[in-house]
Amino acid sequence: MSKVWKFGDNIDTDVIIAARYLNTSDPEILAKHVMEDADKDFSSKVGAGDCIVAGENFGCGSSREHAPIAIKAAGISVVIAKSFARIFYRNSFNTGLLILECPQTDSINEGDDLKIDYSGGIIKNLTQNCEYKFEPIPEFMQELVKAGGLINYAKSTI
Repeated sequence: MSKVWKFGDNIDTDVIIAARYLNTSDPEILAKHVMEDADKDFSSKVGAGDCIVAGENFGCGSSREHAPIAIKAAGISVVIAKSFARIFYRNSFNTGLLILECPQTDSINEGDDLKIDYSGGIIKNLTQNCEYKFEPIPEFMQELVKAGGLINYAKSTI
């Protein structure tokens, strides 16, 4: 079960992790500052297994891998959005962050509890007692996430 933290459209990588923190790639340090410019207390409120739900074009802006690393290191298990910026989409799987595209994110509220059937493509909103469908991610992409990202996947296959 995942608690929802809700954000809107066009959340760019500078909002996810501000440029002033890019002097490190330490996931623990990045996690302390994730989403800070949108919600200064976010990192202290988020719990392991929680999820971010957003609108369109999540992760737009620069191509930094720091953004999905910071989200994952903060304990976020999945980001659900209507759409993702292309480079963020790729960086997320490369770093092992699970992301899902779902057109009904407007119906999900902050604080809702979700249960996700990844292989079945169903998000169950336990708070509102309803379901949303998403296109299941390809098996290879699931393998990347399970391995913790592309580098770990490559190491495990060599």
